[in-house]
Amino acid sequence: MSQINKDDYNLSKPITSTAGLRQGLTSYGDAHFSLFLRKVFIKALGYSEDALSRPIIGIINTHSALNPCHANVPQLIEAVKRGVQLSGGLAIDFPTISLHESFISPTSMFLRNLMSMDTEEMIKAQPLDACVMIGGCDKTVPAQLMGGISANKPVLPLVTGPMMPGSHRGTRLGACTDCRSNWAAYRAGSIDMEDIGTLNEELAPTSGTCGVMGTASTMACITAALGLMPLRGASAPAVSSTRLRIAEETGANAVSIAASKRTPQEMLTEESFLNAIIVLQAIGGSTNATVHLMAIINRHPKVQGKITLKTFDEVGRKVPLLVDLKPSGDNYMTDFHNAGGMLALLHMLKYLLHLSAMTITGQTLGEVLDASPFKTFPFSSTIIRPLSNPLYPASSLAVLYGNLAPNGAVIKASASKYRHLLSHRGPAVVFANSADLAHGIDDPGLAVTKDSVLVLQGIGPIGNPGMPEAGLIPIPRKLAAAGVQDMLRLSDGRISGTAGGTIVVNISPEAVVPKSFLGIVRDGDIIRLDLKTRTLELEVGREEIEKRNTERTIAGVWEERKTKRGYRGLYERSVNQAEDGADFDFLSCKGL
Repeated sequence: MSQINKDDYNLSKPITSTAGLRQGLTSYGDAHFSLFLRKVFIKALGYSEDALSRPIIGIINTHSALNPCHANVPQLIEAVKRGVQLSGGLAIDFPTISLHESFISPTSMFLRNLMSMDTEEMIKAQPLDACVMIGGCDKTVPAQLMGGISANKPVLPLVTGPMMPGSHRGTRLGACTDCRSNWAAYRAGSIDMEDIGTLNEELAPTSGTCGVMGTASTMACITAALGLMPLRGASAPAVSSTRLRIAEETGANAVSIAASKRTPQEMLTEESFLNAIIVLQAIGGSTNATVHLMAIINRHPKVQGKITLKTFDEVGRKVPLLVDLKPSGDNYMTDFHNAGGMLALLHMLKYLLHLSAMTITGQTLGEVLDASPFKTFPFSSTIIRPLSNPLYPASSLAVLYGNLAPNGAVIKASASKYRHLLSHRGPAVVFANSADLAHGIDDPGLAVTKDSVLVLQGIGPIGNPGMPEAGLIPIPRKLAAAGVQDMLRLSDGRISGTAGGTIVVNISPEAVVPKSFLGIVRDGDIIRLDLKTRTLELEVGREEIEKRNTERTIAGVWEERKTKRGYRGLYERSVNQAEDGADFDFLSCKGL
C-alpha cells in the first residue's frame, strides 16, 4: 500500500488546503469523512496516494462522433496527459457537451450558453488545480472561454486546429467559403449536379475546423492574442504532429500555472481584449467574434463595461487588414501557418499592440515577441502583409448605427464583392423569417432587382431562437442566373465567418422586440447604408412608423415565453441582445 497522508485522517487537525483532492469537498457535515469518501472512490480507478498528491489537471473532453471538427480530441488528450505527467502533475479528463455547427438544431448558437454553463459548473465543482479546455468548432471555444472566466480557476484553451484544403480539378478548395461559393454557382446554373456531388467529397478532406478565416479560426487567433495559448496553437493543422506537440506543451504549462494559481480574471485585462480586437480587424475575422467577445468580456468583472461594441469600430479605424485568407482574400489557414501564423502577424502589428498585456506563461506579450523574433520572407509577406501594404486599408469589420440599428449592427466590409454597395440606397424586399425566405427567394414573380435591399427578419437571439447563420441571404435565382453575385442584405441574425458579400448582421434590437424598426420594415421601403458615416437608416416618416408599431401583434408571443418549458424557455426569457453577446443576463458578471 502506498504511503498515506496522515493529515487527511487526523480528526483534530482541520483540512485547510485548497489544492488537489482537498478543494471543494462535498458537504456531509464532516470534512474528513468527505475527503475519505472521495479517496475511496477515486482509488477505484487505480490511483495511488503518490498520484493523488500531485497537482490535478482537468482536461475537458469534447469529442463526439457528431463533431468532425473534434475528431482528433482523443489524440490531443493523450498528448496533454503526456505533458502533464512529464511535469509532475496528474491528468484527469472529463466530458462536457460538444457542439458542431452543422449538426445542431435549431443552431449551435442556441446551445453555446448551455455549453458555457456546463463548462463553468464542471470546472468549479471538481477538484482541479488547473484545466485544459479542448475545443475547436465555432461555438465551443467561446463557450469555454465564457465558462472558464466565470469559474475563475486556471484555464488553458487548446484548439483542435484547422483542416487541410482539398482539390477539385486542379483548384484548391476548402470548407466553408468554397462550400458557399460553389453552392451559389450551382444555384445559378454555372455548375451541374455531378460537379456539386464531386465537390461535396473534397470540401472537407480531413478532420479539423474550417480551413479559412471563419469563426473557428478567428476565435483561435483571438485566444492566442489574449495570451491564453502558444501562438502557433492558433494555426497548426488538426492532422499535424505540431498540433500534438502543442497539446503536450499545454499540458506542461497547466502544471506550471496550477502552481502559480494564475486565474483568467487576474491575467486578462482591458489591454488583453484590445489586443484581441486589433487582431480580429487585422485578420478580417468573423462578424461572430463581436458577439462572442462581448459575451466573454461581460463575464469579466474588471473589464465589463470598459469595452463595448463601439470599441470594435474605434479600433478598426486604426487597423488595416493584413491577412490574405478567404473570405476577405484568397488563401487558407495552412498558408497562414506556413507563413509564420500568429507570431508573424503580431510582429507586423507590434507597434499597435498593448505589449504590457500578460500571457498565460507569466511573460508579457512584448517579452514573448522579443524572445521569438521573426524574419519576413517573400511567401510570408504575401500571406501576412506589412502595414505599408495592407489588403484593405482599415475597418475590415465596421459597426453601423441609425434608426434601423440604434444599438448597433456589424458588417465585414472587406468581404464585400461589390464595393459600391457599401454606400447604397435601395428598396427593401422583406422576408418575415427563414421559412418565408425559403418559400419566396426563388419565386420567379418576386419583385426584386440587383439594386434591391434584401431584408430578413425574425432570426435574432430570441426570434429564431438562437441567431442562426442565415444572414447570407441567397441571391434570388433569377438574378444569380443573370450574373449578379452580391446584393446588400440585412438581418438580425448572423453569418458564418466563412461567408462573403455585402451583408449587415447582428442588427439590434432584433425584429421581434417591441418598437424595433427592423420589425416594421415593409416591401418597397427605402433603406440607406453609408459605410463612411457608419449609418443604417430606414427612410420612413415618424407618423408611419408609429402607425406600424401600433398595428404590430407581438404581445401574445412575449406572454407565451413566460410559461415555455425547458431550456428553450430559459433561453428565450434570459438571452440578451447581440451587442451584449447574446448571453444569458444572469450569467454576466453583473447578473440580473
